[in-house]
Amino acid sequence: MKIKLIMIGKTTGKLYVDAINDYISRIGHYNNFTIHIIPGLKNTKKLSQEQQKQNEGELIQKELNPSDKVILLDERGTEFRSIEFAKWLEHKQRTTQRLVFVIGGPYGFSDNIYQRSDEKISLSKMTFSHQMVRLIFIEQLYRACTIIKGESYHHE
Repeated sequence: MKIKLIMIGKTTGKLYVDAINDYISRIGHYNNFTIHIIPGLKNTKKLSQEQQKQNEGELIQKELNPSDKVILLDERGTEFRSIEFAKWLEHKQRTTQRLVFVIGGPYGFSDNIYQRSDEKISLSKMTFSHQMVRLIFIEQLYRACTIIKGESYHHE
């Protein structure tokens, strides 16, 4: 299975960039994993929140194939414990060719992206910065890979 992560805007801060890159290289040992960064919109002060979401949604749509299973990281999504997420991912590995996770912009997703999605996942009921969400999600993806393989990274 191929896994793709789409993110709006680049990751800033050396701490985040270094940690994210470390986990990306680790995930590569388990899955074909790629990241696509959609540049943040310019001149957003002239746009409403809905217009921003719509513009970002159009850019996200261009990155999707019709057969993709699209999973949004969204505060209203399903929350998993790490082991539950690993079981969910293992099931997807057997049933899906390409799994695409999407981290939206500052105002979330447009209606067309919600309609295109297959599922939503929430990392927490708490709110995190987009920089932290990227790191936390990629670490959890790596953790799930090690759980599936029965490796010792995760402890109960």
